[in-house]
Amino acid sequence: MADIKWIKITTDMFDNRKIKHLRRLQGGNDMALIWVMLLTIAGRCNAGGLLYLTESIPYTPQMLANELGFPDETVENALAEMEQLQMIEEAGEFFRITGWEEHQNIDGLDRVREQNRIRKQRQREKTKSEVKPCRVMKKRPERKQEADPVNKTEEATCGQVVDLYHSICVSYPRVRTVSETRKKAIKARLKAYKLDDFRALFEKAEASDFLKGANARNWSATVDWLIADVNMAKVIDGNYDNREKRPEAAAKPVAPNRFHNFKEREYDMKALEEQLLNR
Repeated sequence: MADIKWIKITTDMFDNRKIKHLRRLQGGNDMALIWVMLLTIAGRCNAGGLLYLTESIPYTPQMLANELGFPDETVENALAEMEQLQMIEEAGEFFRITGWEEHQNIDGLDRVREQNRIRKQRQREKTKSEVKPCRVMKKRPERKQEADPVNKTEEATCGQVVDLYHSICVSYPRVRTVSETRKKAIKARLKAYKLDDFRALFEKAEASDFLKGANARNWSATVDWLIADVNMAKVIDGNYDNREKRPEAAAKPVAPNRFHNFKEREYDMKALEEQLLNR
């Protein structure tokens, strides 16, 4: 890992349309901060935008959440949105900043990387010359690992969840790619929910006018939003169900009069007065 102490960030970064889109989302300011922190990690790795703990240990969303100090769901949602906006991409088991060259002085980073390579090479040669010969132990042949049936079951279940989403949520955009981030999110939910719970989630989402854009912001939910832990619980609990209009208040009953609602007689008061005076 090259010893990099700085990265290049432009002063108009927050005028970028993708950054503005992120900040408009729920928890968007946290997502923007996570993006800047990912840039610093990529600069520290100095490996063409790759993000890793070591060159052989890639970051997982949970590892990033622990290192950046955010809840797992926040980091998973941020990675999903950034991947959708093509701000990050998956390179095998690694996350990589898309268009890393746009963010940094590549020539300067290459010089640091070359200097670091030469320094490591000299260090290895020095260590090799100081090491005493030792007896070579025969290495036992490694056993071939059989395919894990649990992983196959999880892969099949992820596909079932996506198929269930397509068959029920016809008003929402289709899932074109099942990325590793989405697989991890689905597998995480499957530890607490069954396939029938996903059916209930998608049926409620399809029936909800609010989640389909009938709100003040014209915001619509996505599959990544629906399968986030907190959001899935809220939708299943009915927080986004359509609300029925309240019936109009019934007319108040007329209070009975003191004669128990018998029709009162009408009198000509002037005529009565004249009769009394003429007596």
